[in-house]
Amino acid sequence: MDPTAVEIRVLGCLIEKQRTTPDAYPLSLNALRLACNQSTNRDPVVHYDEAQIRDALAHLYRRGWTRLASGHGSRAAKYRHLLDEALGLAGDEIALLAVLMLRGAQTPGELKQRTDRLHPFADLAAAQATLDRLIARGLVARLARRPGQKEERYAQLLGGADDEAVSAPVAAASPSRAQDGAQVARSAPVAALAAAAAAASPAAAAPVPAAQAPSTNSAAAVAAERDDDRIGRLERELVALADDDRLARLERELAELRAELTALREALGE
Repeated sequence: MDPTAVEIRVLGCLIEKQRTTPDAYPLSLNALRLACNQSTNRDPVVHYDEAQIRDALAHLYRRGWTRLASGHGSRAAKYRHLLDEALGLAGDEIALLAVLMLRGAQTPGELKQRTDRLHPFADLAAAQATLDRLIARGLVARLARRPGQKEERYAQLLGGADDEAVSAPVAAASPSRAQDGAQVARSAPVAALAAAAAAASPAAAAPVPAAQAPSTNSAAAVAAERDDDRIGRLERELVALADDDRLARLERELAELRAELTALREALGE
């Protein structure tokens, strides 16, 4: 499932504030709410509450695009993005994506001007070259021109996009094929991340038939799988209940479970 509009707004704000107000980054939940609901540099202007933003953070965390970043002893939970690491993005690429996330489809001239605080482009050709790289990776689409419009506009394809962004990219193929291509491109980053996560997971390995597996290894594998489930539950609780007094206890329990799971996997030879 593609990221929602709330997730895209949260992600864009984290990237923007990392570049424009580094002293205040990572962001607390309240600071992130204010950033999402700004009336300037946002299109559309929204009014998300903390519950919506907390839910978006939980989903982004599971995608591997954000994480809790509170320092030791910090009373307020803070959050940071991991999108550049997750997708292997350069500074100019993530700057353009952030502005597209926050302000919707735009022309190259608008993007060059509006990314200046995040990453200054030397000229319009430099901004266009970055857009072309993002298009080649399926992260951005070039939209068909509207009647009477002189410049082409571009939209991000990570998710949360309007219908225009996913249904009218410029393509040499027929309109129906262009729509299909845009849908594939929009889903490509998320699908690639999901495949990578599945490949890295112990569950991705081919299962050993029960008749061939030693009983001790079977028991250890069951225990490891149970601990995996508990770790996943605790990580979700850490994001959802980050402002709760139970945060320190949950972090300790999570660390202990990770250590136990590592020992079990070593015993299984994984």
